[in-house]
Amino acid sequence: MSTNYKIIKAEFLNADTFKLTVQSEKISQKARPGQMVHIKCGDEGGVLLRRPISICSVDREKGTFDIVIQIRGKGTKILSKYRAGDMIDILGPLGQGFSIYPKHKKIIVIGGGIGIFPLLQLLKDHPAENKKAILGFRNKSCVILEEEFRKECNELLISTDDGSYGEKGFVTDILKKELDKEPADMLFFCGPLPMMKLGVGIANEYNIPCEVSMEQRMGCGIGACLTCVCKTKNGDDWEYTQVCKRGPVFSGDKVIFE
Repeated sequence: MSTNYKIIKAEFLNADTFKLTVQSEKISQKARPGQMVHIKCGDEGGVLLRRPISICSVDREKGTFDIVIQIRGKGTKILSKYRAGDMIDILGPLGQGFSIYPKHKKIIVIGGGIGIFPLLQLLKDHPAENKKAILGFRNKSCVILEEEFRKECNELLISTDDGSYGEKGFVTDILKKELDKEPADMLFFCGPLPMMKLGVGIANEYNIPCEVSMEQRMGCGIGACLTCVCKTKNGDDWEYTQVCKRGPVFSGDKVIFE
């Protein structure tokens, strides 16, 4: 059941990406890294479907959580108009999050674009002794949450497509260089499908387990409407799997990327 929660803070991080800090004791206490919320966009503009948004960060002491949203259409444009003090209709936390095992002492999170958001709380909660983040953006103006990520890991590496900030190139290229220098116990990916497909291939090459966070349009968010499916392996065959209910996080070797 959805609930109306108060927005404590609303701010733009760059020209088209904004962060909402929401007051919710329930969600801040229950949410696990990689889970999401399903948000009603309001009553204007005829936007009927909720929008699935990854939980970026939680503050369990203050009872708040952050979501970061990029304006990509009518629904997210409406959400960008919310301000501190407004009430917002949210269902959550939903889905299966990232696996956190204390035996994993060295982890690397790899994110591209808006895929970086759920990786922040993962870094905060994971007990690994060595935590590295590799984040990719289109250009310097798209780089966000740099200091927040730097605070939560031992090393942060940033790449941009045009080389205007950090290293020029793809996060997967940086990942290979880092694994050649030092192995990791676990890899976590979130971002564009081509990037995650390459990343899973690299994980297999180096024999490292990995998880991926899938992004799909969702109707209900609770597994009833069957619209948010992805292909997953089922023995020697495959099947459609609901991202909202059995994901959004999957073991990398289970997903069929197309």
